[in-house]
Amino acid sequence: MRQKPGFPPFPEEYRASGMLLHVTSLPSNYGIGDLGPSAYSWVDRLHEAGQQWWQALPLGPTGYGNSPYQPLSSFAGNDLLLSPDALIADELLDALDCKSHFGSSAVDYDSVVPFKERLLERAWANFGPRRKDLRVAFEEFGAQHASWLDDYALFRALRGRYRGASYLDWPTPLVQRDRTALNVARRELAIQMDQVRFAQFLLFRQAEKLKEYAHSKGVRLIGDLAFFVSPESSDVWANPELFLLDASRRPRFVAGVPPDYFSAEGQMWGNPVYNWDAMRSTGYLWSIDRLRSLLLHVDLIRLDHFRGFVATWHIPAGSPTARSGKWIAGPGASFLHAVEASLGSLPFLAEDLGLVTSEVEALRDRFQAPGTRVLQFAFDGHEDNPHLPHNFARNTVVYTGTHDNATTREWYEELPDVQRQNLWRCLDRAAGESAEVALALIGLAWSSVAALAVAPLQDLLNLGSEARMNVPGRAKGNWRWRCTENMMSAPNFQPLGELTRKAKRVPGKCLPFGTDVAPALDNTAAQRFLSNPLQSATAPAARQRR
Repeated sequence: MRQKPGFPPFPEEYRASGMLLHVTSLPSNYGIGDLGPSAYSWVDRLHEAGQQWWQALPLGPTGYGNSPYQPLSSFAGNDLLLSPDALIADELLDALDCKSHFGSSAVDYDSVVPFKERLLERAWANFGPRRKDLRVAFEEFGAQHASWLDDYALFRALRGRYRGASYLDWPTPLVQRDRTALNVARRELAIQMDQVRFAQFLLFRQAEKLKEYAHSKGVRLIGDLAFFVSPESSDVWANPELFLLDASRRPRFVAGVPPDYFSAEGQMWGNPVYNWDAMRSTGYLWSIDRLRSLLLHVDLIRLDHFRGFVATWHIPAGSPTARSGKWIAGPGASFLHAVEASLGSLPFLAEDLGLVTSEVEALRDRFQAPGTRVLQFAFDGHEDNPHLPHNFARNTVVYTGTHDNATTREWYEELPDVQRQNLWRCLDRAAGESAEVALALIGLAWSSVAALAVAPLQDLLNLGSEARMNVPGRAKGNWRWRCTENMMSAPNFQPLGELTRKAKRVPGKCLPFGTDVAPALDNTAAQRFLSNPLQSATAPAARQRR
């Protein structure tokens, strides 16, 4: 396949590195990280340390368990990420509106959600009187994104009316999308729908400015797209023909994985599965639009569960375990050809962990998508382990760990002695202490042949179990970790800069994705942008549910 200029595979001799940090984990005075000043400061830290990439988790509105992998929409942004500081700069809020008292080490969603909702209501009330100049831009935004935004706005308004109940429990005419019932709801909920549109308008503006600022600092953004969609999403409600549903709009099959070494009963994830025949008949329009929407905010997309494009495990709805499922073929090359024809390129990283077959590898390599390796999976003693650096292909993204893993320090402290020995042997040094291992593993990733090396911020800071982002299979208590202002201080990033220079991963003249980087902005740039009105860590490749 002909390589598209500026997109993966990475250019010859390209070596870069970056950090993994979700937006919610950034410091702020408002209980949760957002797209405001701390995001700009984070970009500055990355730039100063020679990092060319910032990877975040999915940015959609979270549903069950506050998981970014269970969004209420594949297209919308998460209202919680709106920056109050930016809204103050836009004269939509006053400083007194935003007065708050939140802890700095974890997100308390029960307090943050109503706080942010009140701020949005206040900003909406101020929109007409204070910022009439933005009305045209707001209306243009609504028209540009109407294909998904109108359904999403109605979906959120109806969720509010029915107090967050599953849409399957709404009145039947609304579940079945009866035209008359929908028109009545649109008339009755017009104001609430406009408030939803307004929040998305603000989010997209803030995200655009942040992306522009990151590019000015030579930093590119990696987004994340879950393969499946949430069963409680506007995606399924508004597009039932694209999923395998019964006459009541309930899933006929749900996604998961079969029994294996890690789970005797398999794993039942509960997501509805796609009707690929229906998708194919439209030229995969909805799926391509989903990608295009995310690319407004990021430069590269991590395609979660890449093996799903080859086959997915379909479990009949109502089954007690995943044992009764079977593999059903996915769209394969047909889908990726359609994406390439529509987008002109394939700006993807393939999350090819878990139950990877030769067919999955062949599809990945056919389209030259960079694969994924995780060092925490590497030290089981098998020399052919694909996560060992000497087995890497150059067209690879290597991580010390991911959002689903323990931090490297916690992982090491729980690691069996034999795997600890394997680790230090691979590092070619005498066994060290847990305080040394995180930076040592970053050094191993950075020194590898992989074109791109990424580490979670928790590993750079050598944090333990208190900083874990997610424990797969645990329903509550995830996605809460936040870094503090002190953790973001410049001295904490000096070792990263030194490692990056030694590993020759510093920015070069030829950055991927074809866009020249603007001159660095001065230290007041962030404020100008804001005020501008414009399962087991030791299990190799374990596939676990978020």
